This record gives sequence, C-alpha cells and structure tokens, in this order.
Amino acid sequence: MLKSHAVLTQVPLTLDPTSAHAGISNVFAAAVVSRSFCTMLLNSPEQALKQGYMGQSFGLSPEDSALIVSIRAQSLPDLAQQVVHTLGK
Repeated sequence: MLKSHAVLTQVPLTLDPTSAHAGISNVFAAAVVSRSFCTMLLNSPEQALKQGYMGQSFGLSPEDSALIVSIRAQSLPDLAQQVVHTLGK
C-alpha cells in the first residue's frame, strides 16, 4: 500500500475568476499544474510573471504584479495565504 506524506494545507481562496484579480487566479493555476513554474514563482516572482506560462501572459494589473513580487513565500499555500490576507484588507 502506498502512503502519502504530503502535508495538506487548506487556504480559503475566494477570488472570483471574473473579478478584478482574475490574473492572480491564472498565476495560481499555472503554479498548481507546473512544478517548475511554481518554483520560479517562489524564487524569482518577477521573472515568473514576465515569462508567463505556456506562452500566455497572466493579465495582471500593475498592483497585482507588485503584490506577488513583494511577497516572500516558502510554499504555494504560504503565497496564497499572504495574497488572500493582503487583498482582504
């Protein structure tokens, strides 16, 4: 039997994809499906946002880009939590 040692963290991400922050949803979607993009997003967020994913840009507002670049997160759940916390202010 296979056992998973993955740590599951539940972060309530309540961004509406049709909202003004739709680009952020696109960034997280890319990070979920691509480990290499996720690593780049966590280590070099500015480069990750400029590069986009699979030839597509994220359509981020300058404010949303600045928010993501300003956060220093250790994991994708950590990044999501900080983004949601900041946007909820």
